[in-house]
Amino acid sequence: MTDTVQTAVVGVTGYAGAELVRLLLHHPRLRGLPAIFAGRVEASDVARGGIPLSEIHPELSDSKGSGKLRVQPFSWELLSDLDVQVLFLATPHEQSRKWVPEALARGLRVIDLSGAWRLNETANRAVYSFEDEGSIEAMNIQAQAVYGMPELHRTKIAGARLVANPGCYATSVILALKPLVDAGLVDLEHGIVADSKSGVSGAGKAPTAKTHFMYAADNLSAYSVFNHRHTGELLEQVGIEADSIVFTPHLLPIPRGILSTVYVRFKQPQTKAGIAHAYHSFFAGSPMVRLHDTALPQIQYSVRTNYADVGFQLASDGRRAVIVSCLDNLLKGASSQAVQNLNVMLAWDEAEGLE
Repeated sequence: MTDTVQTAVVGVTGYAGAELVRLLLHHPRLRGLPAIFAGRVEASDVARGGIPLSEIHPELSDSKGSGKLRVQPFSWELLSDLDVQVLFLATPHEQSRKWVPEALARGLRVIDLSGAWRLNETANRAVYSFEDEGSIEAMNIQAQAVYGMPELHRTKIAGARLVANPGCYATSVILALKPLVDAGLVDLEHGIVADSKSGVSGAGKAPTAKTHFMYAADNLSAYSVFNHRHTGELLEQVGIEADSIVFTPHLLPIPRGILSTVYVRFKQPQTKAGIAHAYHSFFAGSPMVRLHDTALPQIQYSVRTNYADVGFQLASDGRRAVIVSCLDNLLKGASSQAVQNLNVMLAWDEAEGLE
């Protein structure tokens, strides 16, 4: 067990990066304040010692001195000078593909919030069109990467050098489906439907025509039908084939939060107690999943919390179920799951700094 550790975060200007810094600032086991970096800082800001964090995220100023933190231009030498041991990358996928090899070569442990290293199958990675796809270096690093969902891979994460933090949609659907599929209850030939809806922060901080207020407000729209980047994660982690599930994401006119409604059919009639037992058994010892046995979760229950909420209702024939899974896409769908992975990597209490 590690008593303390020095962390660094690259990519603090985005929504998930800001939430990650907020969590690390208040984590009880970290050595001082986290180092924070941006991939690019203007020369004028470098001359004044970096950009004060309070200028970018005023809400992060607190009595612990976080307002004095400055966003620095990224430098491997500065990481070494600060004795950073764990590096969080809240960077675009392409940037993480470039920096992770160097980070590992320097002995850093990495938690990558991008999709750069999440996928094991070549066909699933094709959606990203990585320039280094198929190279010996990329394949060697991919072999080291552990998919960072503690509820599934706790033991592997504990010894990992590179943790690939899951996607937000993927987290919500995997948590809903994995217990039932692993128990052998789901009729995969009948097919699964996963209908997911996310707030606009899931699209990132850079404005687009479809996240503009005039488009998103008072609207609900489906997008990336049959080709969303998180689909490969669902297939690999749940252990199903592409023709067994239809996953459709939607854009909700709210800032944050995800609600996934998952429809399944069972091989044999089930009881409510039996389905509940499958979930409780699977998530025993998983502090960041809350199971709802009497009512279905709602976004308002999980938004701005670090929990994923899962509940279900069983049809009267016992053959069909609707599962609802909710989480905050910026927290359990991104930054708090990254901190959860940090805790597991360092043999700390998994919920340290999260409850």
